[in-house]
Amino acid sequence: MGNPKSEIRNSCGGGWAAFRIPNSEFARVDRRIRHPASVSLSVMDPNLELWLVRHGETTFSAAKRVAGWSDPPLTDNGCSQAECLRSVIDGREFVGVWSSDLVRAIQSARLAWGEPRPDRRLRECHFGSLEGCTYEDADSTHGEVFRVFRDFETPGGESHKGFRDRVVAFVNELEPGRHLLFVHGGVIRVLTQDLGMDRFVPTGTIVGLDPAAGRVLFVHEPGNTRDSG
Repeated sequence: MGNPKSEIRNSCGGGWAAFRIPNSEFARVDRRIRHPASVSLSVMDPNLELWLVRHGETTFSAAKRVAGWSDPPLTDNGCSQAECLRSVIDGREFVGVWSSDLVRAIQSARLAWGEPRPDRRLRECHFGSLEGCTYEDADSTHGEVFRVFRDFETPGGESHKGFRDRVVAFVNELEPGRHLLFVHGGVIRVLTQDLGMDRFVPTGTIVGLDPAAGRVLFVHEPGNTRDSG
């Protein structure tokens, strides 16, 4: 967004690197989206900024199992990951603080910020019969779902289009300003995969996004911090 930037250092353990994030001023940006797959994103307000937080580690992610709509709790490490984010977002102003309605997202929000406004549309993709499978087993039978993460329909679950449409529908309803969303790896990937960041980010990661301009502003994850702005 071309704004002045300020540096914040994470004060909790683990030695996270200093990182740079945009300040609260918003610049006017072109409404055009830079990628062909985002026609439905074009209605987004040009003054909208998203801070997308992937929840902390869960019992499923620690065991390398697919969660989806399953509702595993955070591990002790996941709680620590969420608590560490408090020093990153403390003092920042947000028009709204939201979360998925699943326990792992709500727990992370409470530890990192406070009480969020849950919304079912921010849930992870429903992976159907793949939920509960190990990553290895899921990859051996439906590897394209997780590697490519496009044009899929999971067995007994959700299609990529249906998943993307519900997430984008939520974002399109947000009022202008900066919003903090505690969500899931799939939600972050579906919003950023056409913006040069087509991967699942680690648990405890924050991604800044200017959706109308089609830009990833910053990525903050344990041990790897990047300013894209």
